[in-house]
Amino acid sequence: MNFEKQSVAILGAGNIGCSIAEGLTSAGIFTPDRIWLTRRRVEKLQDYATRGFRVTSDNAEAVQNTDILIVSVEPHQLDEILEELNPAVDKKKHLIISVVSGATIDTIARQLPQGVPISRAMPNTAIAIRESMTCICSESSNPKAIDITKAIFDTVGHTQAIREEQMTSATALCACGIAFFLRAIRAASQGGIEIGFHAHESLAMATQTAKGAASLLAAMKNHPEFEIDRVTTPKGCTISGLNQMEHGGFSSAMIKGILVSSEKAEKLYQKK
Repeated sequence: MNFEKQSVAILGAGNIGCSIAEGLTSAGIFTPDRIWLTRRRVEKLQDYATRGFRVTSDNAEAVQNTDILIVSVEPHQLDEILEELNPAVDKKKHLIISVVSGATIDTIARQLPQGVPISRAMPNTAIAIRESMTCICSESSNPKAIDITKAIFDTVGHTQAIREEQMTSATALCACGIAFFLRAIRAASQGGIEIGFHAHESLAMATQTAKGAASLLAAMKNHPEFEIDRVTTPKGCTISGLNQMEHGGFSSAMIKGILVSSEKAEKLYQKK
């Protein structure tokens, strides 16, 4: 899909919004001058302004000058920004992509002019290096919305189209999941320090090992346990370490963490 004649506004350029901007520019589908970034404290976007991004605190101005609107505010800010967008949104021109946790397409649609195409996307911060796992969904009556959303986010990682009722689960597994896997890498690096490596050595080794494990699954398409079996031998050190981790509740803790995050994500947005 060709985006040469289009521009995008990221409304609420916080951590995830700026990560999206970084990913879209590194992918080459939008130049900085065709990306508008909005934020109340616009001074925090000074670095982006210096790099050629269009920066403003005026959401309406950004909407009037763009075609694709990525809403990336905190859930408690959504109603306010939708009220602000309502007069400026044109159903014949704009597509709205929401990355706001917990807010359904129907909830958003009720606060905007009738007929505006809307989709939802749940990327993670790895979008900044074009390695996001982004789950997307849209109204079944509007295939154009999902096609454009997929085309955008395919350039900055991998996408998976899912049912809308699965979006809070995607938030926990993929968006929150970045932090979960980072914490596992941190724990591994601390273990490395315990057994004799310097901190920077241990972190580099743990990071590359985690990257290798993920890449192995992606390339070979095998179940994790298949690859685990390949490195565990009778009475070996690998199985001893794995069993000790399971005695400590490693898998159970990860599963419970994802479950609790999903439950929390479902309650983040509350209509006023």
